[in-house]
Amino acid sequence: MTLPELAGLILAFLARLITGAQGHWYGSPPKAEQRIYFANHQSHFDWVLIWASLPRDLRAVTRPIAARDYWTSSPLKHWITREIFNAVYVSRVRTADEDPLEPLVEALKSGDSLVIFPEGTRGNKGEPQAFKAGLFHLAEQFPEVQLIPTWIDNVHRVMPKGEVVPVPILCSVTFGAPIQLQPGEEKRAFLARARDAVIALSKVAA
Repeated sequence: MTLPELAGLILAFLARLITGAQGHWYGSPPKAEQRIYFANHQSHFDWVLIWASLPRDLRAVTRPIAARDYWTSSPLKHWITREIFNAVYVSRVRTADEDPLEPLVEALKSGDSLVIFPEGTRGNKGEPQAFKAGLFHLAEQFPEVQLIPTWIDNVHRVMPKGEVVPVPILCSVTFGAPIQLQPGEEKRAFLARARDAVIALSKVAA
């Protein structure tokens, strides 16, 4: 076992120990199929919690989206996200000729699954903000990839904005039934339906 693999097992164990979280699956069993897990976004700890809630074989092929400026700001954070999580780095500050979806598209073309947050920024503890267009464009380009709505509950109390040390709090991660972009469905309608699918899981998790 390599050092990153061992460190990944330890981090997954610690994440579950701190949060008590396990994955709850409703309509999308944990299978080794290419997927985009799209979730509400409350803290920098969100994608770690989703990753830790996946079975080990799925963690190996599932890559989180990580803000490049934050997660490469120190050698340790860069090593963790690169070597353990195999994160897809995205820039929060972009140039006019830069396609923000390009790193995600390349990851999907290579057969990886992704964890994304369509709000684009961390919100409050309530319902997610309106989804941005990225999820729609990925659904257009990769109709064969399953889109799995995901609700993360209570994680804002584990790693609030501005904090760097997690606090032990009971959390949950709920995975819902896959959705698909329907033929002729407009962007706004699809994004609203995807957001509703995430919000609906909050009632299952309650």
